[in-house]
Amino acid sequence: MAQSPATASSAEIYQQIKSLGNTASVLYIAAHPDDENTRLLTYLVSERNVRTGYLSITRGDGGQNLIGDDQGIDLGLIRTQELLAARRIDGAQQFFTRAFDFGFSKSPEEALNIWGHEAILADVVYIIRAFKPDVIITRFPTTGEGGHGHHTASAILAGEAFTAASDPKKFPEQLKINGGSTEIWQAKRLFWNTFNFGTTNTQKADQLQIPVGDYNPVLGKSYGEIAATSRSQHKSQGFGRSADRSPGTDYFKLIAGNAADKDILEGITTGWGQTSLKTLQPQMDMIATNYNFKSPSQSVAALIKLYKGLQNLKSDYLIQQKLAEVLKLIENCSGLYFEVYSKVPSVALGDSLQINYEAIDRLQANPENIKVQVLVNTVNLNINKNNPEVDGSEKVFIPQNQTISQPYWLQYIKKSGSYSVKNITDILLPENEPIYGEFSFSLGGEKFSIKKPLLYKYTDPVKGEIYSPLLISYPLYVAATPGLVIFTNDNKIAAKNTKVSLQANKNLSGPIKLWENNGANKKLLLDTTVSLAKNSLLTLNNTLYSKDFAANSSQFLNNEVQLKDSEAHQYFNLREINYDHIPAQRYHFLSGIRVVKMDLKTAGTRAGYIAGAGDKIPEALLQMGYSVTVLNEEEVTAEKIKDLDVIITGVRAYNMHQWLTNKYAVLMEYVNNGGVLFVQYNTNNSIGPVKAQMAPYPLNITRNRITDENAKVEFLLPQNKLMNFPNVITQNDFKDWIQERSIYHGEDTDGKYEKLFSMKDPDEKANDGSLLVTNYGKGRFVYSGLVFFRELPAAVPGAFRLFANLIANQR
Repeated sequence: MAQSPATASSAEIYQQIKSLGNTASVLYIAAHPDDENTRLLTYLVSERNVRTGYLSITRGDGGQNLIGDDQGIDLGLIRTQELLAARRIDGAQQFFTRAFDFGFSKSPEEALNIWGHEAILADVVYIIRAFKPDVIITRFPTTGEGGHGHHTASAILAGEAFTAASDPKKFPEQLKINGGSTEIWQAKRLFWNTFNFGTTNTQKADQLQIPVGDYNPVLGKSYGEIAATSRSQHKSQGFGRSADRSPGTDYFKLIAGNAADKDILEGITTGWGQTSLKTLQPQMDMIATNYNFKSPSQSVAALIKLYKGLQNLKSDYLIQQKLAEVLKLIENCSGLYFEVYSKVPSVALGDSLQINYEAIDRLQANPENIKVQVLVNTVNLNINKNNPEVDGSEKVFIPQNQTISQPYWLQYIKKSGSYSVKNITDILLPENEPIYGEFSFSLGGEKFSIKKPLLYKYTDPVKGEIYSPLLISYPLYVAATPGLVIFTNDNKIAAKNTKVSLQANKNLSGPIKLWENNGANKKLLLDTTVSLAKNSLLTLNNTLYSKDFAANSSQFLNNEVQLKDSEAHQYFNLREINYDHIPAQRYHFLSGIRVVKMDLKTAGTRAGYIAGAGDKIPEALLQMGYSVTVLNEEEVTAEKIKDLDVIITGVRAYNMHQWLTNKYAVLMEYVNNGGVLFVQYNTNNSIGPVKAQMAPYPLNITRNRITDENAKVEFLLPQNKLMNFPNVITQNDFKDWIQERSIYHGEDTDGKYEKLFSMKDPDEKANDGSLLVTNYGKGRFVYSGLVFFRELPAAVPGAFRLFANLIANQR
């Protein structure tokens, strides 16, 4: 639904005309999706009518996920789309750098070092040089009150880029892009948008103050109401907001540039009169004055005249920007509707695709000589007064050299702290540009061209008309399952069965070869002749043997396919991410199986799992040799859980499920009778405070965490059984952890819990709340802030060994 063709009401067209008459621009900079001040963005766009952008340094890849088990780059794709959904509501533009959100950071130095300070600064500078903001505003200060190293780093980068963007000696290669069209740029001033969050109030009476919550009668909403809807698009973060109809005031502290006493745009040219557009100021004013809400089409002739006038001026960035805005207004005011779409969701290289097109002259604008071009095909559309609507279809061929659908930041192997982006001009795009259908036509004696994205369109019987990005795929997908195989050094399990599935994305016939590839050697698995119909599957069973893998080793096995009619060998599979509030997200990845052989022992075979916000713990349990029973509310009864060795709750389960309150007595009886209850982290904040009882003795959930994944771990009770059975835990078991050690520590308020570990981030005091353990009756309760939900899917051997000890049961 987020991809539905954009239309504009008469009121929205009026807002666009007011924005057309304004030449000012503002760029807001922060660290993550959801950091932006949506009310301020809305105010700037709809009240001040200035071109406004939000630059999020990261895509939010390292955050927590309230709606599923997606992590890392998958979560970044979700949060990218949530930001774009928010921008469609508040009207601002969206930008990103190549920085990867690696999780919570306590210092800007760490963030900048991991990201690559100069590379990310270059991105910020390039965006400033291309967007050309008059004012830059940061959400956070450089002095740390933002409470997150990424936040502080974003402010540092904004300050450095404010100066560097105007220095021709800084990143001079950018000034050669597009034939030298990129120019240095100096914004007039840099502000910090101070805040009052929780217990941190950085607002002061002597700071510049602007009322930003006014009611807009044209739009029928206050800017706080619009902002709440925009903010509520951040669903994976649980940031739904109620409408704020209060007047509201924002505060600003000048950081650099020209002083301002009364307004952030003070002294900045906002109209056409003092720019390269000055000769057209009277025409612009007349269009705004004569606009007819009941009949926007009456503005078309004047807009066409203005378009011609702009074309006759010597081109600069401002004229090109206003030409695009006028073209959009001509389209909206004329009522012309253009669309190209596919009735299938994907097409493979070398295959054909039926393209559907539609053109409608809804307000008798009488366009002439309408044509539509998609790829190399061009079709004439004969619209006239007697035939105002034309639709049809055309078959196009997808060449073998067509670009595969892949987010540009995922086209190359990611560095540790940032994505690999080869073409810096892509940095200006929040997501890939689609294939376009280009409609050309004449109107009022002037030639125009309007691009429309080629999308997949279908009708859902419940949701109605749905649009989604069209996927350009490889001819064949290779999928290997399961993604993780664990063997133990003692070869207790001699072999494990796996599968390799080949999916034909077009009709394929002829010889085929399939290899298993470990990076050093290839093993032929299949050599035959096939005839595969489009969308059919060929599945091959394969067996992996423990004896073939060295002790304490890790290998990645991918598959390689050779087809007769393919120009290249095939290696990739498709990952799909589907949520109702964003368009379907799909990307190609190297499919394979991570085989890890480790010294791992377990005690217990039957595990119950209560899902939370989403994690991949059940898959890990299966590889450890456990049978897994997923427990919902009806299944958490004394009778149904009595034979389970351990029950594990998913991350944030007690935040998610109020029904767990009613299951407290049942779960405590289970522990008392000898079971192990292992509770993964929960939060105790505005996202969802813990209301349910979960532990046999009182404990508080704090916001303490250890963000350094290499932080030294001190063993407080090295002789404790949990440190020695069934695996002897050593310092080696904390090697190669990813992203962090722990989050949302527990605090023992009653002296009933054992603390096994103490650890700390640099320049902080040690904390022993990452793991709280207590015996209760014959059983055991564990609260874990340790991030097993990250480490187990990443196949970290030491995490598996420690996890096995904590859930071990001998009964």
